[in-house]
Amino acid sequence: MLRYCTVIFFFVFTQTTSAQTDSTWKQNPQFKFSGFVDVFYAYDANEPVAGKRQEFIYNHNRHNEFNINLGLLKLEVDHARYRANFAIQAGTYANDNYMAETGTLKNVFEANAGISLSKNDKLWLDAGIFGSHIGFEYATSIDNLTLTRSLLAESSPYFLSGAKLTYTPNDSWEVIALICNGWQRIEKVAGNSIPSFGTQLIYSPGEKTTLNWSTFIGTDDPDEARRMRYFNNFYGQFTVNDKIELIAGFDVGAQERLHSADYDVWYGPVIIAQYKFGEQWAMAFRAEYFDDENGVINNTMTPNGFKTSGVSLNFDYRPYQTVAIRLEGRWFNSRDQVFMDGRSFRRDNAFIVASLAIRFGE
Repeated sequence: MLRYCTVIFFFVFTQTTSAQTDSTWKQNPQFKFSGFVDVFYAYDANEPVAGKRQEFIYNHNRHNEFNINLGLLKLEVDHARYRANFAIQAGTYANDNYMAETGTLKNVFEANAGISLSKNDKLWLDAGIFGSHIGFEYATSIDNLTLTRSLLAESSPYFLSGAKLTYTPNDSWEVIALICNGWQRIEKVAGNSIPSFGTQLIYSPGEKTTLNWSTFIGTDDPDEARRMRYFNNFYGQFTVNDKIELIAGFDVGAQERLHSADYDVWYGPVIIAQYKFGEQWAMAFRAEYFDDENGVINNTMTPNGFKTSGVSLNFDYRPYQTVAIRLEGRWFNSRDQVFMDGRSFRRDNAFIVASLAIRFGE
């Protein structure tokens, strides 16, 4: 099957690029240098002994200390027919979320190159390390309605490594198909001979509404212990008016049990509402739930697994468009004792996070 896909892709590539003989290839590319820094302080009421708080959280995950969640330096190359991005990173997010990667790959936030496959630039091929097509939350906190990430975001990929085709037939639709090395992997797992696949369908009927459906099919297991994973991510983003913005999301996934015809299923809904008091002040409320009874994503080794609900409230002050000062309070409650409390565990967890984030070069 992969052989036929390669032949088809090669044919499409040669046909489209051979037609691109116009003067746009001679245009000079535009270079852009930018950066981002997110400095935070978090206090966990459970007072964990170790500095790192909860294993299933990858952002702002240090207790009672000032630290850098994410620091980025990025170079972008933009041309009518090609593009490239390269960004290096440091911070607790990089340490926690890229733990499985080796060497300097932990410090690569983004490294990809792309080329237009059509004269009207509606079809693009990009390859390398890039942001995940799953979810509405980003690693850069300044781009999200809430300071911390939802349980859905923390339990699905932030990044992928592979290649993707992006087709934009008009202003309302965007279709993406991709092949990658696995579920949030830069390097493929040793012994795994098959790639993973994903799709994304985005519909924007107007400037105030975005509807999304993303999928993932693949495995991170070696061939002799293969368990296929199937995942769907749905969300809608709605700008009600100049002051109110809403996001509703739902994830559901299933993974094969080893040497069995049965599947382990996990799912979770989330809803976020933001209210802007003016140009500089805003607040956001979040309610969420995550059910992973059999520990596919968050393996707690407890009778009921990871069945957790949560709420949060944050206040934002933006003195400038590229500067965000944020404070958030958040509370979790689980069916089992899954949250670290000193040297033991308990069923609930409350914490606050403060952040100063600045983006520059834009």
